[in-house]
Amino acid sequence: MKHVPSFGSRLRKNIVTVPEIINECSGIRVFGQLLKSFLFSTDVAIIRNTNANAIIAVYPFTPQPTISNALILAADKPIFCGVGGGITTGDRSVELAIHAEFQGALGVVLNKPTPNELIHRLKEKIDIPVTITIVSPKDDIRGRIKAGIDIFNVSGADKTSDIVKRIRDIDDQVAIIATGGKTEETIAMTIHSGANAISYTPPSSGELFRDVMNRYRNE
Repeated sequence: MKHVPSFGSRLRKNIVTVPEIINECSGIRVFGQLLKSFLFSTDVAIIRNTNANAIIAVYPFTPQPTISNALILAADKPIFCGVGGGITTGDRSVELAIHAEFQGALGVVLNKPTPNELIHRLKEKIDIPVTITIVSPKDDIRGRIKAGIDIFNVSGADKTSDIVKRIRDIDDQVAIIATGGKTEETIAMTIHSGANAISYTPPSSGELFRDVMNRYRNE
């Protein structure tokens, strides 16, 4: 194994690190950048203090350009922005995606209810990868591929590995990001099922700050 020189600082040693096992996946190359780990977060402080390769910024509210702008400006690494697809759909999703691309997003993410026709429209309008979230083996995987989807974002809880395998049975080349869970065992299972990259949910700011405060109390 080759030696990897590593540099840090006294001030930036407390960062959110993704599990090392994620490096075993193939990664997804987007505009020359190899992405293996995606941090699932919209917390600007965490986004600025992580070693993940990229950020997936989706949230349970109506997508807003102001939020996308703030996240893209804050991030020091590639960011994939949510642009709706469920309640927010049609022309509005297209406009949000175009805006995200112009602001510097490396990709956009659509919600599970997105109609295939919207995927097709986005592929005609933007020049960055279009990602669709998959939550069940019953989702219309073939229809998504036919519509031109670039990346599947699999978030199926304990069914994630099964969903990844189903996608691979249909298409062994399509790009897949998948949740890996909290343990190395579940991450390894997801990678071996065929995921190209892993999305990792970090601890909350409250949890991280609690650890810092406990350390201060013990000093």
